[in-house]
Amino acid sequence: MRDGDIHGDIVIVGAGAAGLSLAYRLCAQPWNVPSPQVTLVDAPPGPLRPPERTWCYWEPPGGEFDEVLTASWERLRVRGPGGETVEGRPAGLRYKMLRSGDFEAFVARRTGRCPGFRRVAAAVHTVTDAPGGAEVRGTGPAGEPVVLRARWAFDSRPPRPLPPARTTLLQHFRGWFIRTPLPRFDPAVADLMDFRTPQPPRGLSFGYVLPSGPCEALVEYTEFSPAVLGDTGYDRALTHYARQVLGLDRFEVTAVEQGVIPMTDARFPRRTGAAVFRIGTAGGATRPSTGYTFATVQRQSRAVAEAWRRGRAPVPPRPHRPRARAMDAVLLRALAAGRVDGAAFFTGLFRQVPMERLLRFLDGRTRAAEDFAIGLRTPVPAILRTVAELPWLRRHPPAPVEAV
Repeated sequence: MRDGDIHGDIVIVGAGAAGLSLAYRLCAQPWNVPSPQVTLVDAPPGPLRPPERTWCYWEPPGGEFDEVLTASWERLRVRGPGGETVEGRPAGLRYKMLRSGDFEAFVARRTGRCPGFRRVAAAVHTVTDAPGGAEVRGTGPAGEPVVLRARWAFDSRPPRPLPPARTTLLQHFRGWFIRTPLPRFDPAVADLMDFRTPQPPRGLSFGYVLPSGPCEALVEYTEFSPAVLGDTGYDRALTHYARQVLGLDRFEVTAVEQGVIPMTDARFPRRTGAAVFRIGTAGGATRPSTGYTFATVQRQSRAVAEAWRRGRAPVPPRPHRPRARAMDAVLLRALAAGRVDGAAFFTGLFRQVPMERLLRFLDGRTRAAEDFAIGLRTPVPAILRTVAELPWLRRHPPAPVEAV
């Protein structure tokens, strides 16, 4: 790739959920609308390319990615710290699990039929405005310089460092894909949150069990807390959860996944130049109170593709409504300050609120009256104290992520 090469209409940096989804949407234009010239830039094979991971979301059955799902469930369960169980079937919704490798192959089949699509391997250093559009500079697999220019650029790389915030917690986790010699899982129900785990001093922890069959499941340990754990800490927590809580005496770990998701009330810019946009987590798509991102990425990428089809500037929409962001900021602060018992908080919500409504609430799709009714089922004095405190707090850069 030589300096000065022109690569058409759009350059997408990063082939995670946001980058792949945007490429898929742009290549799925109606038959009477020409597809744009799209270049997707992914890191070369090696340490810069993230390992395979799992994305989960909820939507009605019959979604466009259903053919490549690992599994889906119409029954969801939450277990409180004392073992009390809340189980339900969210009306009209299924909880869906998608592996990144399967999604990437699905998108490759669609983009492979798009004449204007190409994929480039490069470690990207800068994404900036340039005369007439945007410029992406990086280094190719053999160390050669890569320069791409297009009318618009969409950058999905996680920001380093995170923007200043009043509160920042980390959702960090490690999951084992487990196979047991005898049936130990109910493939009809997913354990969304199991709070029978030791709780950290600040934040919360829970187990997460997604069965794909009677002898196979993804079993995860998750924390919302200020600092990540080291390998020993995650393995100790997972061993305790699998053996002592779930009672699994014999099992084989067939694969491992691990990640860190920022949960912050920081303001993520969606536009960093006249022709440069941020998408995905980099553009604020991660829901601050839950860490869920995939469904928001789909809404964001659909809107960008629709703007392109109509000839408008393809500015990514705001990923979450102001009311949802305000509620998230309150909950994050209450958890970080230790005013709210996270395990009791979420268990109580699932026990008192119809599951379908609560999932819509967590997705930012409830009406104001529904939000108010749900708010009355929270620890109101602690929440009101936090609401009064937030306007006086200054935003500051979060501490670097370090294992403990």
